[in-house]
Amino acid sequence: MVPSNSVLSQLAESVKAISELPECRNAFRKMYGNFVRRVKLLSPLFEELRDSDKALGEEEVVALESLGEALNSAEELIKSVNQGSKLYQALQKDEIVDKFHQMTVKIEAALSKIPYEKFDMSEEVSEQIELVHAQFKRAKEKKDCLDSQLEMDLAIAVRDKDLDPAVIKRLSERLYLRTINDLKKESLAFHELVIASDRDIGDHFENMQSLLKKLKDLVLKENPELENSEHDKSTIKHRSPVIPDDFRCPISLELMKDPVIVSTGQTYERSCIQKWLDAGHKTCPKTQQTLLHTAITPNYVLKSLIALWCESNGVELPKNKNRKAGSSISDCDRTSIASLLERLAKGNSEEQRAAAGELRLLAKRNADNRVCIAEAGAIPLLVELLSSADSRTQEHAVTALLNLSINDSNKVGIVNAGAIPDIVDVLKNGSMEARENAAATLFSLSVIDENKVAIGAAGALPALIKLLCEGTPRGKKDAATAIFNLSIYQGNKARAVRAGIVPPLMRLLKDAGSGMADEALAILAILASHQEGKAAIAQAEPIPVLVEVIRTGFPRNRENAAAVLWSLCTGDLQQLKLARELGAEEAMKELSENGTERAKRKAVSVLEFLQRVEDDFVPQQS
Repeated sequence: MVPSNSVLSQLAESVKAISELPECRNAFRKMYGNFVRRVKLLSPLFEELRDSDKALGEEEVVALESLGEALNSAEELIKSVNQGSKLYQALQKDEIVDKFHQMTVKIEAALSKIPYEKFDMSEEVSEQIELVHAQFKRAKEKKDCLDSQLEMDLAIAVRDKDLDPAVIKRLSERLYLRTINDLKKESLAFHELVIASDRDIGDHFENMQSLLKKLKDLVLKENPELENSEHDKSTIKHRSPVIPDDFRCPISLELMKDPVIVSTGQTYERSCIQKWLDAGHKTCPKTQQTLLHTAITPNYVLKSLIALWCESNGVELPKNKNRKAGSSISDCDRTSIASLLERLAKGNSEEQRAAAGELRLLAKRNADNRVCIAEAGAIPLLVELLSSADSRTQEHAVTALLNLSINDSNKVGIVNAGAIPDIVDVLKNGSMEARENAAATLFSLSVIDENKVAIGAAGALPALIKLLCEGTPRGKKDAATAIFNLSIYQGNKARAVRAGIVPPLMRLLKDAGSGMADEALAILAILASHQEGKAAIAQAEPIPVLVEVIRTGFPRNRENAAAVLWSLCTGDLQQLKLARELGAEEAMKELSENGTERAKRKAVSVLEFLQRVEDDFVPQQS
């Protein structure tokens, strides 16, 4: 027999530690709370066994040790979720949800191995453990997901430049970033993440910077007295924060004001490395490697991180002396752009890849950069690189064009450079990242109506549908957004239907865990107005899921579901009868009273159709 006190004590301590963790205040609050609640319910088992005089056999101890390992991992996970950057975790929602699900699976597997029949448990404890195990089993079968409204708001906030204040307000509430102190903690958490991370989080960094600024503007607008708070000023005066090593120039050891990158990948203060180069040196001061070239590129990610750290710690923000009044781009930036274009046009494959990557970052940085890069003649060179055999170069080129296309004049320039067929080719044959960014680029270009025709004619829709089926969550959303925008043009509706868009949309709509119901319904609503689209949707047996959405969905989804149902029921007695059998009449009555204005109109029309079914009336398509 094996002594049991040690393993039981450890299990009891693990459950206690998890139970005493503070309340989670972020996007995963519900998921976190459910997980902690289930773990808490295990406590009576360990306490009862620990208080018992009966020793456990080796089989029981091994099973309990396996559960202990799972609980230790669970504690680490929920601590990291509770203490980490709320915005970053929300942007990484799929990864976090997967971690919770994997942990649930691991604990359920450990619980399944425990031979409960060999324990001397009271009936009450036995029933509770049986209940807990059943809860973990159910949780294992169905992966949790974020509130769909939060997911939609995050997607909109990342993508849209001019953001509806209501969206940022909802994000502030749902992410518990409601005060200046909340935002300070958040910026520090993200700073620590970036410094400690061994992954490239550049894209997330840009999104984080933008969202943090919008959230701060909201909080200050709602509490204007905070902006000039004397308390904040006095607190700032007494701070003396330690500058992180990553923020110091390797030459001067001072906080960098204008960090730039040399060809070895090392970052220096611009003035320091420029003096080094002007003195005739051809090596990297830190690594002593020979420089492939002497061009220097602004390190915007690090510069933004330094600014964020300064703001959070009450340090005066570094000033860039090179900047012209009234301009957000310096002469040095213009020099860098000219140098990058030279490498793009005449460099070897490695230089072209690096130059395209740097232009990609510059174009994402600000509006002035996008204008300057286009005016310098980058667009035709980037379009040419879309055909590169190097996948990374291709990714950089299509993403640089995506970032440039934010500017409306650049949209025209990109199309005039003949980019659409090449972007569609990347969408069909590129790496997954390149395909996703090609989809986003086509969406951006399709904002101009005449481009919708050209993009559809170039064969984009079948490739977008393929991405919708097999892409990452982000890729699927990019594909769906592009498909929706293209389908506003009548000719593209037929192309999308003939390319097989309806079955994958129905799969996404029926799959509660897909996170794509909003997009699927929006596209179905626009396709249902086309005769071929209506026929294809009808063949997919959509009535049950449409009625369910009308009963339980969010307002916009209810509206779109009602629009699809209205199209299907117009002129089709069979669909009307099926809708009536599935309870559509009751759902439509409720919608006619509480839906959006458009939803109310559709609901009233469908109710009129349903009331005439008994007389075999078939309304005609108007």
